[in-house]
Amino acid sequence: MAYKNTVYQKAINVLERRRERATLEANSRMIEISQKLPEIDEIQKKLSAIGFSISKLFFHKGNREDEVNKLRKASLALQKEKKEILVKNGYDEDALITKFFCPVCSDTGYYNDRMCNCHKELLKEIERDSLRKIAPLDECTFDTFDTRYYPETSLENGISPKEKAEKILNSCRMYAQSFNSHSPNLMFMGKTGLGKTHLSLAIANVAINKGYSVVYGTSQNILSDLQNENFGRTDRLFYEEYDVLHADLLIIDDLGTEYKNQYTVACLYNIINTRILQKKPTIISTNYDFDKFNEIYDMRITSRIAGEYSTLILEGNDIRYIK
Repeated sequence: MAYKNTVYQKAINVLERRRERATLEANSRMIEISQKLPEIDEIQKKLSAIGFSISKLFFHKGNREDEVNKLRKASLALQKEKKEILVKNGYDEDALITKFFCPVCSDTGYYNDRMCNCHKELLKEIERDSLRKIAPLDECTFDTFDTRYYPETSLENGISPKEKAEKILNSCRMYAQSFNSHSPNLMFMGKTGLGKTHLSLAIANVAINKGYSVVYGTSQNILSDLQNENFGRTDRLFYEEYDVLHADLLIIDDLGTEYKNQYTVACLYNIINTRILQKKPTIISTNYDFDKFNEIYDMRITSRIAGEYSTLILEGNDIRYIK
């Protein structure tokens, strides 16, 4: 998955801290036990000697199986004695073993040359935390999307805003359930406060749970950061061009609120066009209707969106105001 480099680095840092903590705690226990229970030290020395003897026997010619079995039996007896002493003195029987956060990979993040599940879950949580800083991610799920606030009076097409919202909700659920890095593009349209951001973040929640990277932001913040990056003003950038272009899912919220100039229009076109060519899904939300949208953006942008995006139009009154 195309996570940001900072996400990978944060995961590596966490894994390193986990290993260090586990090692320090194990060393501390060993020192304490060694001081309190010197007989444990003697058993450890005997176990080391037995292990050395077994390894030497493998290099001798002839059948040494009986000798090896005898030494292994002695080793098991010593290990049993050691556990009994530890438990008798209030310790866990495995108190001398380093207790890693993940016993599968020993907090290295990899097992059998493959990324461990603990590493994958860590990347997901870091990705989620990153979005939490700028959006109410935990509040915006499909289960918390309430269609009761949409009018039930039918429109000219015979469908009420409530029915329409319910159909859009179901469509978004199915979209999220089958989401992958080549899913279709979506365009949410409708007035302020109708749940466009909520549905976008609900999809983001599911995508993150599946292990996909997500970049979310308002068009104003994304385009502002990319403009600053382009002109060399790289301090405190939250969005960088590479991440915006290559994330598994890009969500551009509130399209139309950005400051429009020659650069931002060209940058927006580049984002939309590049991701279409790469077949990477993008979700856009806007308060504009089609007429206003066509009025403020040039044909290159509107034609790309018209041809490559599925449009979902929410109707009704500002739910935040009603609540």
